[in-house]
Amino acid sequence: MNNYDKIATAIAYINDNYKEQPELKDMAASVHMSPFHFQRVFSEWAGVTPKKFLQYLTLHHAKQLLKQEKTTLSDAAFETGLSGTSRLHDLFINIESMTPGEYKNGGKSLQINYSFAESPFGNILVASTGEGICHMAFADNREEALQDLIASFPNAQFTQMTDLIQQNTLYIFTKEQHRLSEIKLHLKGTAFQLKVWEALLKIPMGNLTTYQQLAAAVDNPKASRAVGTAVGQNPVAFLIPCHRVIKSTGEFGHYHWGDVRKQAMIGWESAQSFNH
Repeated sequence: MNNYDKIATAIAYINDNYKEQPELKDMAASVHMSPFHFQRVFSEWAGVTPKKFLQYLTLHHAKQLLKQEKTTLSDAAFETGLSGTSRLHDLFINIESMTPGEYKNGGKSLQINYSFAESPFGNILVASTGEGICHMAFADNREEALQDLIASFPNAQFTQMTDLIQQNTLYIFTKEQHRLSEIKLHLKGTAFQLKVWEALLKIPMGNLTTYQQLAAAVDNPKASRAVGTAVGQNPVAFLIPCHRVIKSTGEFGHYHWGDVRKQAMIGWESAQSFNH
């Protein structure tokens, strides 16, 4: 959405000046808005006031969420922790892995449709095969995003078009989430990567986990570093919620698509979860 850039600037300001506990007028000034207009725009985007959002970005809040996650993530059943009041908690995402041939030959047999769309966190590029979503990335630069997609499937056939698979998936960002049906992902990855990505899908919206907890969830507690690598190689932004993985200290850590965007996503999801 168009307001995201301003919100992102404000979030960066809030993060940089948190210890001073900035007032509303200072936050508004950081994006050249009046306090009244800023409060309205921010609340429309986040679902909560800037002050409340600030609380969701604190170390204390993150640590409280991590304590909860020790029980929910270790449970294999999707039902655990997913029956909250937020509509997104009812979402089921199914991963289907690509065949060894599709994996090794650069997608030679694949017809991939792609399109650009807006999200609450900036522009995105979403791509699909006949089996499901194969790629989703934030597209601050459209040409670079498209080249990254092509590099992932150098031998595939590409068509710029929005298909029904993409349309259904994009409801995840809108107020029409009731129109979501099961989302299918068609991904290429090693067995270990797929296992990590499936574990990520079990983290309820509004919750967080650590790399150590994620490693334990895939029955490989000593593989935190390998898990971190697999998290970083997630080809489907937001749908597979790698942004919900943070440091054990409670600090959010880095994110492939930008640290401020990660903060925005975590705060936004907390707002959706705690206010529904």
